[in-house]
Amino acid sequence: MSRRVRTALLALVAVVVVVVAAAVAWPDLDGEPASEEAPSPTPTTAPDLGLADVDTSTTAIARAAFCDRVAPEAVTAALGAEPTGATSYADGDRAAVVGRVSDIAHEFSCTWTAGTTIARAWVFAPPVTRTTATALARQAAREEGCTRVAGAPALGSPTAALVCRPGPARVQASFRGLLGDAWLTCSVAGPLEPTEAAQRADRWCVDVLGAVRA
Repeated sequence: MSRRVRTALLALVAVVVVVVAAAVAWPDLDGEPASEEAPSPTPTTAPDLGLADVDTSTTAIARAAFCDRVAPEAVTAALGAEPTGATSYADGDRAAVVGRVSDIAHEFSCTWTAGTTIARAWVFAPPVTRTTATALARQAAREEGCTRVAGAPALGSPTAALVCRPGPARVQASFRGLLGDAWLTCSVAGPLEPTEAAQRADRWCVDVLGAVRA
């Protein structure tokens, strides 16, 4: 090969290397290299989703503490305002179970408040069988002042969606059900219309699921 041909080939290779290097390093409109895409931010809530948009029939959840994994914006959406208080307890803690009556808890519970509005979620610590879950759903539906929400989406199976009136001008909407071997309940209560309470509880449950998912 003549010196002239060899020199021409070397020049051509140099040009190709420069072009390839420029293509790799050339920034896109966001200032990032075209060969490296910036990771998308992980959503913390799903404000436009309800339980009807989620297949809970195969969802497994952890029977463990989860309060610190619930997104703050999800709490605010459920309450309709920024929370002014929060309490929680875990399996084995002494906690109020009915009114001022306290006992050793066998569940993981998270409660947020804003005025008289309450958003709560809890999961039983012991595993729950389908037979026990069916009894729990029926027992909840028999509570005084409670009615089932017609056509409500499921939260696992067995499941129950209820609107209750625990006091004058006060409504509580709740969804509860068996997911795997875990019994989960999420609720919103306050001076709300039944339909609004049910809608808030529905969306609240979707955000809670994101926190308790195994």
